[in-house]
Amino acid sequence: MDPMDSLNTTSKIAQKVREDNTNLESEPVDPYYSNNEKAMTSCLNIGDCIKRKSTGGWKSATLLLANQGLATLAFFGVGVNLVLFLTRVIGQDNANAANSVSKWTGTVYLCSLVGAFLSDSYWGRYLTCAIFQLIFVLGLVLLSLSSWLFLIKPEGCGSVETFCTPNSSIGTAMFYMAIYLVAFGYGGHQPTLATFGADQFEETNPKEKSSKAAFFSYFYSALNVGSLFSNTILVYYEDVGNWTLGFWVSTGSAVIALVLFLLGSPGYRYVKPCGNPLPRVAQVFVAAARKWNVVPADKNGLYELEGSESAIKGSRKIVHSNEFECLDKAAILTEKDECENGLINPWRLCTVTQVEEAKCIIRMLPIWLCTIIYSVVFTQMASLFVEQGQAMNAKIVGGFHVPAASMSTFDIFSVLICTGIYCQVLVPITGRLRGNTKGITELQRMGVGLIIGMLAMVAAGVTEIERLKRVTPENHSSSLSIFWQVPQYVLVGASEVLCMWDN
Repeated sequence: MDPMDSLNTTSKIAQKVREDNTNLESEPVDPYYSNNEKAMTSCLNIGDCIKRKSTGGWKSATLLLANQGLATLAFFGVGVNLVLFLTRVIGQDNANAANSVSKWTGTVYLCSLVGAFLSDSYWGRYLTCAIFQLIFVLGLVLLSLSSWLFLIKPEGCGSVETFCTPNSSIGTAMFYMAIYLVAFGYGGHQPTLATFGADQFEETNPKEKSSKAAFFSYFYSALNVGSLFSNTILVYYEDVGNWTLGFWVSTGSAVIALVLFLLGSPGYRYVKPCGNPLPRVAQVFVAAARKWNVVPADKNGLYELEGSESAIKGSRKIVHSNEFECLDKAAILTEKDECENGLINPWRLCTVTQVEEAKCIIRMLPIWLCTIIYSVVFTQMASLFVEQGQAMNAKIVGGFHVPAASMSTFDIFSVLICTGIYCQVLVPITGRLRGNTKGITELQRMGVGLIIGMLAMVAAGVTEIERLKRVTPENHSSSLSIFWQVPQYVLVGASEVLCMWDN
């Protein structure tokens, strides 16, 4: 559900274990690299870095899929209805509540970067998942306690008919601390769990390689199954005022997810972290700036390590490209780059692979900027869409009241249906027309997704215009059916498949 991963390349560490183990003892010690190299080589000089026969595989991956489903259930049990909790229980108006939810969702996205960085650079996937899940559970426990002891007063308040009395400062402080612990814990856990699950399958094994591709499909399905339960059953109980019950169910789900994760510890396949990539990228820009007046050299004259060894431990070499040629100056070898003892200063001279890694980051910036705009659209489902549905006619046959937040189930079904259509229909057709197996490119797919996301907001605007035409002045609600929201949720789901799902 979220485009949050910014991860280093570690999928080929297993291939490099034996090769690097034999080379480490004979390599000269470079004082400029010593600290970073020590951290990097520590993950390569252990023969059992990956135990292929006795660890990993579908047994371990299944536990991680169950963990994902239960953690998602717990997260959306809080997030999908948070805007109504802020208005009915905390006492915020609609505008402030929507703004608070947007900030909270943004925190989840930012924390995903923190989790991904720590897992790849220092802690490793397993430890990062465990720590952030503990924070997640702590936040949910604190949220449940604050709701039970301080916020839901009188008991049963927070429904459509009954708002809660003004809250104590202690209860409100506990609440905000709790929801941001939830955001921090889930944000750091989710992207790390996905890559940890991928680590359970070996890229060089053809059978396991296909299993890895299937794992990501199942991972996304587990996410949707968990959110489907929270967006229907939990949302209903919370909508009628049973907030504390809903939060305790979310807490229980998160605890079970953590227990399952820990039970699988002996059978997981571990890939150890290989150092901080930020200094390596910074070296390229510093070296290029130092040689700003140097005449660019031919690509064949640029500096690169000999043989198959890469400057990025655990990764392959990257072929030179002709874009951003000003950065190529970092790989031009000059007389000043060699010290008296023949060692290389990495802040003056970088390899082609390092330079190309920095170029890749620059190429990603426009995509990141586009996803910022899309995130604005995506977060409306948890804020403005819910507030809009709350002010519409939500009664159906038999007088049953449809919770406004449960309309997001149309987004989930749209994702599942559109994924099938995309894989089984659009990819084969466009593949035949374009002569490749993937059909349209990733950028083209994301572009279409952004257009559909824009149409979703147009549909939401049309619904709001029609809602305002039918507003009843006495109770500030509208007679327009809540099912007018279906198109906007369906369009968001379709855009989600194209923008976030990797074929």
